[in-house]
Amino acid sequence: MQSYPIPMVPGPVKLPQKVIDAFSVNYGSADLEPEFFELYHRTTANLQKIMGTGNSVAVLSGEGMAVLWGAMKSSIVPGEKVLAVATGLFGHGIADMAQSIGADVRKVSLPDDQTLSDTTAIEKAIDTFKPKMITAVHCETPSGTLNPLMDLGRLKEEYHVPLLYVDAVSSIGGTPVMTDLWNIDLCLGGAQKCLSAPPDTAFLSVSESAWEIIEKVDYVGYDALKPFRDVTDKHYFPYTPNWHGLEALNAGAELILAEGLPACFERHSTVASLCRRSLREMGITLFPTHGSIPSPTVTAAYLPHGVKWEDFDARLRENGLVLGGNYGALAGKIFRVGHMGTQADEVLVTKALNVIQTSL
Repeated sequence: MQSYPIPMVPGPVKLPQKVIDAFSVNYGSADLEPEFFELYHRTTANLQKIMGTGNSVAVLSGEGMAVLWGAMKSSIVPGEKVLAVATGLFGHGIADMAQSIGADVRKVSLPDDQTLSDTTAIEKAIDTFKPKMITAVHCETPSGTLNPLMDLGRLKEEYHVPLLYVDAVSSIGGTPVMTDLWNIDLCLGGAQKCLSAPPDTAFLSVSESAWEIIEKVDYVGYDALKPFRDVTDKHYFPYTPNWHGLEALNAGAELILAEGLPACFERHSTVASLCRRSLREMGITLFPTHGSIPSPTVTAAYLPHGVKWEDFDARLRENGLVLGGNYGALAGKIFRVGHMGTQADEVLVTKALNVIQTSL
């Protein structure tokens, strides 16, 4: 397997030693050992602190998409209305997910290089469409943007929308995510981004009103959320518990909390500023160019004129650096530097920037 000394893809990120060590132990049978449930409780409590919530947290086996799908299918039935706020690839993707399970979907869309500011169109859509659920993405990883969600949460409360569903997979642990303050009912995260753990666990916070809806929907698929409401009380999981993955996720959460949330967020912000300033000095145009909020966890930038992504990527890899390409309409035009989790490191980012400059 090829590995690179300067890993800067926007997830899965480089694993810290404490997380790697979680896989060097043989654990017992998780459905029989009380130690597993003690670990589960400790992990969810740590995630509550990082996510700014008093709501219960559930941890599922699978990559971040596991909770995106599980939350959608557990709380929406065919014909119910979903208002999707889409500012990028994942915002549109969530709308497609809702549509695929039979929801009546309406979108409020912005270009990929914009973030939420004026919520007039959203408010009008809420008032006329009267959705059961509003969906949004906090960090649009392909675009390198960060959506402010306070006003969206305010509208959710003001118009009594039952559910606010937020993809915060690429922001939790790297920038403030204020789940309760922003009135988020389903806040969705993944281990492989800022938590610096492998992509085999996903997690979400669930408000009490969301649990009531989940009980009524009664979805029973593999990714169903309903069984996770009382797993610690019943000491019973719907499938084989992922003890290694949970241990690794908790290790990543504990590293963030030991550093301190303010210090962790400042580290991400500082590294992001360094990355963007240096790319501009090289003559590289950032994406988005203006008028939007860039994410502190990932930087997106235009490929230099006349440079093909395949050639640029190959040249970087020859020099030990691996970056992220892109998808959809941005494929072949935009590259990404993933400075999240362990990769929000000034030394590592400086090495990456030196390779980019040399390769150009």
